[in-house]
Amino acid sequence: MLPFRIVDRIKFVVERQLVKGAGFQLLVVAAFIALISLIGGLLVVPLGASFENVGSAIWWAFLRLTDPGYLGDDVGTWQRFVSTMLTVSGYVVFMGTLVAILTRWLIAKMADLERGLTPVTLKNHVVVLGWTSQTLPLLSELLGSSGRMRRFLEKHDTQKLNLVVLSEDASAQQVHELRSEPGIGRRARQVILRSGSAIQPDALHRVACLDAAAVIVPSATHEAGSLVTSDVETVKALLSIAAQARHFHSPLPFVVAEIQDVRKHAVIERAYPGAVEVVAGDATISRLMVQNILHPGLSEIYNELLTAGADNEIYVRGGESVAGLSLGELAAARPGVIVLGLLRRRGTDWDVRLVAPSDTRIDAEDRVIMMARDYSETDPNPKLPALPVVSLKEARPSGRVETVRDQRVLVLGWNRRVPSLVAEFASYGNLDFQVDLVSVVPAREREQAILRYVGEFPRVRCHHLEADYMVEGELRRLMPSGYDTVILLSSDRLASGEEADARAMVGYLQLEEILAESPKRPQLIMELSDPDNRHLLYDHQGEMLISPMILSHVLAQVALRRELRVVLDELFTVGGAEIQFRDPDNYPLPASVDFQLLEKILANEGEIALGVFRSRPDDKGRHLMLNPPRKQYLDIQPGDRLVVLCNTL
Repeated sequence: MLPFRIVDRIKFVVERQLVKGAGFQLLVVAAFIALISLIGGLLVVPLGASFENVGSAIWWAFLRLTDPGYLGDDVGTWQRFVSTMLTVSGYVVFMGTLVAILTRWLIAKMADLERGLTPVTLKNHVVVLGWTSQTLPLLSELLGSSGRMRRFLEKHDTQKLNLVVLSEDASAQQVHELRSEPGIGRRARQVILRSGSAIQPDALHRVACLDAAAVIVPSATHEAGSLVTSDVETVKALLSIAAQARHFHSPLPFVVAEIQDVRKHAVIERAYPGAVEVVAGDATISRLMVQNILHPGLSEIYNELLTAGADNEIYVRGGESVAGLSLGELAAARPGVIVLGLLRRRGTDWDVRLVAPSDTRIDAEDRVIMMARDYSETDPNPKLPALPVVSLKEARPSGRVETVRDQRVLVLGWNRRVPSLVAEFASYGNLDFQVDLVSVVPAREREQAILRYVGEFPRVRCHHLEADYMVEGELRRLMPSGYDTVILLSSDRLASGEEADARAMVGYLQLEEILAESPKRPQLIMELSDPDNRHLLYDHQGEMLISPMILSHVLAQVALRRELRVVLDELFTVGGAEIQFRDPDNYPLPASVDFQLLEKILANEGEIALGVFRSRPDDKGRHLMLNPPRKQYLDIQPGDRLVVLCNTL
C-alpha cells in the first residue's frame, strides 16, 4: 500500500468539511481569507515605516483583499505588487467563492421549500395521499362541489377549504398542471403540495393527517408483477395513521380509501379502527361495464351522474329539516329534484330504500336520496310553485325488463381490471357469457391472474388469444362483427395514460374501419385512463368510460358525504334497484306528454321516471335528456327510450 501524501490528507480533510453544507463551506472560505491576509501582511512587514506592527500589516492586507478601492492608496513597487495580488485573490476567494456558496445555498433552500418538506400547520383540511391520474380530477371535484363543500365546511367549523396533496416528488411542474386544469385554475393556491410517500410515517405527519377533516387515498399504478401493490401501500398508510393517533392520543380522521382488489375490504377495516369508507375501484368500473353490456347506452347516464360538470348528480341530504314529510310531499316541494328514495339506519349500517313508496314518512335520522343539477335545488325555494304530489306505488319487480340473451364478448387488451370484470360477469347467474380475451400478454399469465381472483366459474367461458389488435390482419382474423360487444381496455403496462389511451384509440379507429365492411355492428365500449383524451373522439359511435374521472368523482363525493357510497353500491351491483331503459310503447302514453305526466304514469307502475334517451343525438352528440323541466314536452320519437329507476328483485 502506497503511503498517503500530506497534500492528499489536506485535500481529504478539506473535502469532508465542504460536503457538510454551506455553514462549513463558509468556515473554510473564512480560513482561506485569514490565511491569505496573514501571508499578505507578513510580506509587507519588512517595509516597516508604513505599518506600526504586524497586526496593522495584516489588517492592511485584509482591506485590500475585501475591497479593491484601496488599491490606489499604496506607494512603492513591492507594496503595490502585494496589494494587486491580494485584490485579485479577493475577487476569486472573497467575492467569487462566497457568492457561489450563498447562491448554491439559496437555490437548494428554495428547492427544498418547493419540494414541500416542511409540515403543514392546518386543521380540518382535506388530505390526498398520492399524485396519480385521478388526483387532478379529484381536486377539481372537491373545489367544484360548492353546495356539498359548504355543508362540509360548516360541519367541521372552518371557513376555507385547504387541500394538501402528498406526492412522491412535489415540483413546479405539478403546480403548473394544477393551474392548467380547467376545474382548478386560479384556485390552485388552495392546494398545498408536500413531498413524500404514503407508506412513510414522517410524510403522513408532514401533511398533518391527524388534524384533517378527511383523508383520501386513491389507488396508484404499479408495474405488472410487482410485489408491492397499491392495496399494500393503502393498508400500510392506514396502519401508520392509526399508530400515530395512538402515539399522540389523537382521534382518528375520516378516511376514504380506494382499493383494487375488493377482497381486501375486510383487511382495510381491520387495519384502520376509525371511520373509513372503502371504494372498490376495479369492481366499480367492472360493474359499469357489465351493466352497459346489458343495457347499451347506459354509459352516458353514468358519465353524467359520476363526472363533474353542470349536469345531474346524486345528492344525499339529512332528514332533520324535512322530518315528518312523506317522500311524495318532499318531491312536490322540490320542483327541480327527482327523489329516488332514502337511507334508514340499521344498527351501524344503512338500509338503502330506492324506489320507496311516495307515502313513506321521513324520520330525522333518515337520509334522502335525490337527483338534481345543483345542490341548491335540493333546498326549499318558496319562490317556486309546488308540484302536485305523485303517488309512487310499492316498488315491485318489473315485468317490462327486455330479455337479455346470452352474450359473446370480445375484450381487446389487458389490465389489472380484467379479473374483476370476469367476476362481475359471473355474478349474473341467469346469463351465460362467452368472453374472448385478446392481448400480447402470455395466456398462461392471464389465466393465473383470473384464477387467483375469481376461481372457477363455469358460466363464464374465457378463451385466451395471444394477438396484437393493433395489427390489422390479426384484428380481422378475430372477426369482431360476430360478437355482441367489443371492449377496448386501456393498458396499465405502458409508461403513461397518454400512451395507453393512444393505443386504445388507434385500435378503436381500426376497428371502426373493419366493422364498416360488415352489415352487423356489435356494441363498442372503450375505456380511457387519461381525462384529457375524452374530447378527442367527439363523434365516435361507441361508448366511453373514463375510469379516473368516474373514480375521482366517487372518492370526492364520498369524502364530502360518506353515505353516498352505499347508494352507489346499490345502483352498480346486480339486483336491487337499477337504472334501465324502457320502450315507450309499453306504457299508456298520450300523443303529447310532458315530463310531469310521464312521472305520474310510471309511478303507477312502481317506477321512477328519470328522463329520455334519444335515438338520434343532438348537435352536441348527446342522446340523454335527464331530469328535464316538469312542464317540458318530451316529443318522443320512434326509437327513443325512457330512462327509469326500477326494482329488479
